[in-house]
Amino acid sequence: MPPTPGVDIAELKGRRIGRVLTKLGKLTRDQVHKALELQQDKKKGTKLGEILVELGLITKDDVLVALAGQAGMKSIDLKTIEIPESAIAAVPPETANSYQIVPVEFDPETKRLVVALKSPDNFRAVDDLKLLMGFKVSAVVAPPDQIDEILRSKYAGKTASVQNIYAELGESEALAALQGRGDSIDLATLQEAADDNKVVRLLNLVLLQAIRDKASDIHFEPFENEFKMRYRIDGVLYEMVPPPKHLAMPIVSRIKVMAKLDIAERRLPQDGRIELQVANAPIDLRVAVLPTMFGESVVMRVLDRGNVQLALDRIGLRDDELETVRALIAKPNGIVIVTGPTGSGKTTTLYAALNELNKPDTKILTAEDPVEYDIDGLIQCQVNLEQELTFARLLRSFLRQDPDIILVGEIRDLETAQIAIQASLTGHLVFSTLHTNDAPGSVLRLLDLGVESFLLTATLEAIVAQRLVRRICAKCKEEYVPTEEQLMELQLRPSEVTGRTFFRGRGCDNCNRSGYRGRMAIFEIMQLDDELRELIMSQASTTALRVECRKRGMRTLRENGLLGIYDGKTTIDEVVRETIVEE
Repeated sequence: MPPTPGVDIAELKGRRIGRVLTKLGKLTRDQVHKALELQQDKKKGTKLGEILVELGLITKDDVLVALAGQAGMKSIDLKTIEIPESAIAAVPPETANSYQIVPVEFDPETKRLVVALKSPDNFRAVDDLKLLMGFKVSAVVAPPDQIDEILRSKYAGKTASVQNIYAELGESEALAALQGRGDSIDLATLQEAADDNKVVRLLNLVLLQAIRDKASDIHFEPFENEFKMRYRIDGVLYEMVPPPKHLAMPIVSRIKVMAKLDIAERRLPQDGRIELQVANAPIDLRVAVLPTMFGESVVMRVLDRGNVQLALDRIGLRDDELETVRALIAKPNGIVIVTGPTGSGKTTTLYAALNELNKPDTKILTAEDPVEYDIDGLIQCQVNLEQELTFARLLRSFLRQDPDIILVGEIRDLETAQIAIQASLTGHLVFSTLHTNDAPGSVLRLLDLGVESFLLTATLEAIVAQRLVRRICAKCKEEYVPTEEQLMELQLRPSEVTGRTFFRGRGCDNCNRSGYRGRMAIFEIMQLDDELRELIMSQASTTALRVECRKRGMRTLRENGLLGIYDGKTTIDEVVRETIVEE
């Protein structure tokens, strides 16, 4: 399906699809005009190519050739070419399958790779392959069915395992020479080791596997006699088969190259990021490098933007809680605080709230450290301590930007708290987070920072405490009868749970034998009213506040978790692990 001979690709680039098809000799101008007239009558968003195919004037392959030409790319017919084995061997099966690409040419000397894509829209695959493989990559376009056929015939059943790559690494003399050298490796040798095809393959496999298993973090940790790799899935760390110790520096250096960090700097911490597109989902990897006694420790935070549930009705709020939260975020001014330990989903909850409020008539500004997800319609700013751009300084500037809603990533000090209060008093709705164990405890934390109680009571609308508990895997969920000891952990007697059904996960391939898959949030929502404000003004203790909130119907984290257990969504062990007993 190559373009008509004699047509220069440069002449097609950037032109309208109808013009490209006439230049390729597939259509006449009259046929294009007729199709354009039909397009006017069709529903909005109908593509010209679809109409031309419907009319029987061209084929889907012709549209693909035209789209490729429009993007300045050649189209090829894979049936007419012989793909060299060197090209197939250059791209690992897991990479070819993940990106749905087929290598068609490879030059080991210049590291030039030509790949065939199913669609010219998949240009991110080219950027990612440059980053992942370290090759000079260019692309052509081929029919999707031909690419599928080659992926089946050349790559089916050839998934590489970490153990296979370790075996190949063991055979590499260049990498074996690094053994026992410690820190005395010169920069050129280190660069060479970081670019070694086997190291590249190992790291790519680890990244793709982590993303496939929905890991939130990947840890590379050097110890005296070993180099560990661990994934955090649903809040729990799992250990991987560790690579040989002498590969620590090449692996860390490879990560640094991908994150555009300085591979010569091994004494100071460094932070960077890697952006990838895996299986059409945008993945952001935050890289933090920390020097330790035995080498550099690296943690990669996986932010899968395609996976995050940015909708209030998808984060685990019960119907009555959802109603409460929607009423809170609809207020014209005031402060709403979400609290909980690191990794309890506070940011996701706030993003879900902002996503719901994100309308053309509302101006929303956020100050974050760091910005975790880019959301269209929000003006997001990142704290930069090196430039002395703190939360407080950003907030001060925000008030001159005429916002309706402000998100402050975290209230860390009195200055930030005071400006948030000032913003609320001048008619803005302010969202923020705190690190405390429960909702009533947050009041004391703010007073400890030095906030005046009369200002706090004038502005604070609600505090939402939350935790994440693991969901029972749907594939291996089974009923069981908990022991008396398990019930006692929740302060329940067998007589209190008569007629209740309890569930747990048996453990299967779907959930890595853990019995859990995914997480859900449990909440404790403390809404302030006049009597609670009086209590805060009179310096009441956290316990007195909690008792008063419960009288007003506040469900504690433990009680909320219990409802999750009764609904068959989570287990006793998870709720006991994540919540404390309220006296």
